This record gives sequence, C-alpha cells and structure tokens, in this order.
Amino acid sequence: MTTNLRFRAARAEDVPAIVALVESAYRGDASRAGWTTEADLLDGQRTDAREIAELLATPRARLVLAERDDALLGCVVVKDEGESAYLGMLSVRPTLQGGGVGRALVAEAERVARDELGRGAMRMTVITQRAELIAWYARLGYAPTGETEPFPYGDARFGLPRRDDLVFVVLKKAL
Repeated sequence: MTTNLRFRAARAEDVPAIVALVESAYRGDASRAGWTTEADLLDGQRTDAREIAELLATPRARLVLAERDDALLGCVVVKDEGESAYLGMLSVRPTLQGGGVGRALVAEAERVARDELGRGAMRMTVITQRAELIAWYARLGYAPTGETEPFPYGDARFGLPRRDDLVFVVLKKAL
C-alpha cells in the first residue's frame, strides 16, 4: 500500500481537498468505511478551510500530505511546541486505512519534527474512548504520559459531542 507514496508540504490550493479528506476520515457515514471514525463520539465538523489555512500560515507548523499518482491519500499536522512537537489531524482516506499509509505518515511526521523542527520528542492527544487508536499508537512507540486534557465542550469547531465524558489522553514518544 505504501509503494510509490510521496510526501510533500501542503499549499493553499490544497485546502479544499484536505478539508474533504479530514472530514471523510473522522465524521459521518463515509468515515465508517475506515477504522478511525469518531462518528459514534462526535457529530459536526472536524475541521474547516479556515483552520487549515491558519495551519498553513503558522511558521512552526507543517501540514504534510501523502500522495500517490497525484491523488491525496492522507495528511498529518506537525506543530513545534518548543520542548516537543505535536502530531495531530492524522487522516487517511477511509477505504485505504489499514494499508500502511497512516504508519508511513507518522514516520514522516516524526522525521519532520526531528530534522526540520529540531525536536527530540513527539506528543499527541487522543480521545480516551478511542482504545483501538491508542493501542495502534502504542505499537508505534507512543506511551501515555499520565496527563489528560479536557475536551473543548461548547466549541463547535471541534465537533458536537454525542456524550459528556470525552477527555484526551496525552501520548508521547522520544524521537
């Protein structure tokens, strides 16, 4: 699945395709074709054009795309947080999940964090109810730090919660 996979930095003209990809990977019925759906936990949007444009304009952030034959297969955000980098918005086209694209994107994100941003660790947050996703990240070397972060209830930009017990667990990996 990762044969001929090419990585590149996102550009302004990629914004609509990135939004469509992220939404399809996380929300609604389309996301159920893959295993990373949040459709049972959240309704509403996962991102929008404004957020993606802001990420592209952030000097210490990188939005990395994975493509094959000029088709967008996945994306990931890497943000410099000072002590470590933050991995977020990992998205793979739902019908291609489980084929190695996500693993390859994480490896590329780690390379960006280490080689381009000069960070020695990567941090991320995952909704605690996403046990299968936390286990997947554990297989890639990410471990819970013991910290949690609250879910941003009341901010529709992060989705509309379908339950009232959402919280993020913080995972970290030395690079």
